[in-house]
Amino acid sequence: MRSSGILMHITSLPSPYGIGTLGTCAYEFVDFLKKAGQTYWQILPIGPTGYGDSPYQSYSAFAGNPLLIDLTQLIREGLLSEDDKDLQILTHKQFSDYAQLSYFKRLLLQKAYAAFVKKGDTAKQKDFEDFCGKNGAWLDDYALFMTLRSAFAQQMWTMWDDEYRLRDKAALDAFGEEHHDEIASWKFMQYKFFEQYMRLKAYANSKGVKIYGDMPIYVSADSSDVWASPGMFMLDEDRRPIKVAGCPPDAFAPTGQLWGNPLYDWEAMKADGYKWWCERVRSASALFDLTRIDHFRGFESFYAIPAEDKTAEFGEWLKGPGTELFDAIKAELGDVKLVAEDLGFLTEEVHTMLAECGYPGMNVLEFAFGGDDSSYLPHNYVKNSVVYIGTHDNDTALGWYRSCDAATKKRICRYLGIKKRSAPDKVVRALIRTAMASVPEICILQMQDVLGLDSSARMNTPSTIGGGNWAWRMDRMPAKDTAKKLRKLTQTYFR
Repeated sequence: MRSSGILMHITSLPSPYGIGTLGTCAYEFVDFLKKAGQTYWQILPIGPTGYGDSPYQSYSAFAGNPLLIDLTQLIREGLLSEDDKDLQILTHKQFSDYAQLSYFKRLLLQKAYAAFVKKGDTAKQKDFEDFCGKNGAWLDDYALFMTLRSAFAQQMWTMWDDEYRLRDKAALDAFGEEHHDEIASWKFMQYKFFEQYMRLKAYANSKGVKIYGDMPIYVSADSSDVWASPGMFMLDEDRRPIKVAGCPPDAFAPTGQLWGNPLYDWEAMKADGYKWWCERVRSASALFDLTRIDHFRGFESFYAIPAEDKTAEFGEWLKGPGTELFDAIKAELGDVKLVAEDLGFLTEEVHTMLAECGYPGMNVLEFAFGGDDSSYLPHNYVKNSVVYIGTHDNDTALGWYRSCDAATKKRICRYLGIKKRSAPDKVVRALIRTAMASVPEICILQMQDVLGLDSSARMNTPSTIGGGNWAWRMDRMPAKDTAKKLRKLTQTYFR
């Protein structure tokens, strides 16, 4: 069934406290999507952000990001006061300041936990305890990990004292007893995150809006997952990475992309039936109605770079688990709703794996106009796929078009059927119409493109740190006229 949606992360919503949250504006955005006739709200990974503020570098593959917790709801519950001075520091800004947010929001959430304990609401306390018990398989390690990071001045776990780095049971038990309240406060943050998130998801679903989530293929080196389960990764006896993830050199990155994520030990994962992956997909399927798996080609073969290297020039391709992993997931969970991020250089083996799995792949219009008959040109699309103008890793459509050379602009306008001297905003509208008219069953538009914004609203520039990455936010909710125009376009192309 043909449908469409909007890509915008929760952090990009307007809110009074410096970052988008699971609060009122999230519900208003769902209402906007409903009025605009959209079926999907695509968001980025919702884990707690680590290095570079990236949602793809999370402290846990299972936890939620405490920065997304809505403080206004905590005020209504009597867990915070509107007069709290730290609330006043988190003033409204167009771009999120993660360093400030992380420090002050953590203080506020710890205060909320103290108030929660002091109130002694028996029913709520029981609900919290049930949440902790149900999620203990990942929550206990995550809360302990975050408390240890605080004790070691936010250093990466590989820098901790050996008894903690190597998980000596006696040392961890003693630390846990000494820091019981702080560990409990980290669990409380997760309790509130998932309470608020599931309430929002239920509201979205009641309005006919599905949440389309994102799952990174790799986990961060600085994560509770690697610290707690080192046997799942390519680590040496001292628990340091042997090889790390990245991409080989190409025309865009002459020395390649060195991501630095630890690589999976697929043989070890195979030995227990890929249990960790099954649980990860189970978790995502509870949170999202549709889940995109990032860097899907890495399951067929992956680029492994010696951990000591400073660039990605001298890696090697190693075989991944292939369809065997997804057969195990299907056997455990049934037919979960997944989308494969199959962008970039793909071999025949990757195409075969995707065909065997049956998941829809992705098309990106911004990749289509190099001059050849690219697979990214709409006349080459297939129904079982998702079409984008650009993703969170691309420039906005307006910024991208303005950056193109004259020959590329000519090709774009010729393909779109508009005059070669058309104004850039007209080109953006034509790109949106072309994507919506194309054959893929799902069309996803970036909110920035719907609003016609330039490069200053770009969400991320890959292989860079800082520079406004992950920080863009809408300054207000979209106008009613925006929803009306988008709904008309959606109806025109039967989405």
